[in-house]
Amino acid sequence: MNLYVLIRFFIGFLFIFSGLEKLLAPYQNFLYVIQSYDVLPDGFETAAALSSPWIELFLGVFLVVGLWTQWVLTGVRVLLAAFIFIVSQAIIRKLPLTECGCFGEFLSLPLPVVVALDSILWVLTVFLSRKIEIVSFMSLDNYFNEKESKSAR
Repeated sequence: MNLYVLIRFFIGFLFIFSGLEKLLAPYQNFLYVIQSYDVLPDGFETAAALSSPWIELFLGVFLVVGLWTQWVLTGVRVLLAAFIFIVSQAIIRKLPLTECGCFGEFLSLPLPVVVALDSILWVLTVFLSRKIEIVSFMSLDNYFNEKESKSAR
């Protein structure tokens, strides 16, 4: 197993963990976190609280199994960019937040740490996207590509 695949697994499991933690808790907990950042209009906060944990979970699962890896990496990168923006604006606006709420009740991280972590993860997804052939080792993408090339013969 190569380093790129390990990074793919790490990011995938991180997203699975984050999504599951939010899904297993009452959605109102995450809704409160979203409302604390004060970036979304009222009607969108509930939709974000209900949908974003599922998005994180599915992106994480797809990344771990390596299905549609290039597209999933793009989705993860977009989500990370949104997280970086949301947390950064909270820091700049000096909102009274002591931790991010990214991992629900399980893990508490200060906002600057979250910006640094998400930025590192964002850079890693860029590297993974540029080495997609290597990243696809031990993936469903690779399996289906091999199966397709065998059937084309």
